[in-house]
Amino acid sequence: MFKTIKTNIMDNIMTITLNRPDRLNAYTEFLGDEIIQALDHADENDEVRVLIMTGEGKAFCAGADLDKDASIFRSETSMEDYRDGGGLVSLRIFELNKPIIAAINGPAVGVGITMTLPMDIRIASENAKMGFVFARRGITQEACSGWFLPRIVGISQAMEWVSTGRVFSAQEAKEHGLVSRVVPADELLSTSRQLAAEIVENTSAVSVALNRQLMWRMLGADHPMESHKVESKYIYWTGRNADVQEGVEAFLEKRKPNFSLRVSSDMPDFYPWWEEREFK
Repeated sequence: MFKTIKTNIMDNIMTITLNRPDRLNAYTEFLGDEIIQALDHADENDEVRVLIMTGEGKAFCAGADLDKDASIFRSETSMEDYRDGGGLVSLRIFELNKPIIAAINGPAVGVGITMTLPMDIRIASENAKMGFVFARRGITQEACSGWFLPRIVGISQAMEWVSTGRVFSAQEAKEHGLVSRVVPADELLSTSRQLAAEIVENTSAVSVALNRQLMWRMLGADHPMESHKVESKYIYWTGRNADVQEGVEAFLEKRKPNFSLRVSSDMPDFYPWWEEREFK
């Protein structure tokens, strides 16, 4: 089905593997298009509860696939019509209803790291190295990283990494909150799958979808009242649906829950709430 990525669904977990190992999984527009197609499929498929993205071979993604004349950075369209391909991937990840884990198995630089910023959890192999190398190539940030990166690590650390363009270790990334865990290379996928399985086995798909979008959207809110208004609608709606009853019964009976609501068909009628012009 795909040429530059591989996908696999097992135990309600979709794994997307960047699959250009001969080019260290370097990014191309075609690769970006295939990632977006896979994400669309994941959102439409209720069998998929959690996604993991990783790279084939020794790299996660070595950034843009560079050629000698830098043509990858030149577009034939006008400036007004041009849209950064990495940004389109990041925006699609941002819109996901399913949680997504980045399993960073090796070097992740340029778009190779910025595309992970809208992912919910980043876990890195000890072999991983990262770099926001744009200024060393004479270009600027992309993939919406001007919005995501300072929110994740703070403006000072973001400016240090972006201004120097240096490549840094997975341990440094963890120290500053860019990744949540650093694990041995041979434990990366098993650790990621274990975390994904915890979500699959214990949570309501609809609850996770609503919470995911609540927290991402509230990063741009100007007052906690905005979160309070959305949360109040969430609580009112979930309190009248089947999953809350199942969640309470499973807790009282000390068993695993069996939630029935589906993201594809059972979301509240006010979702996506951020598209309403006046949300009250």
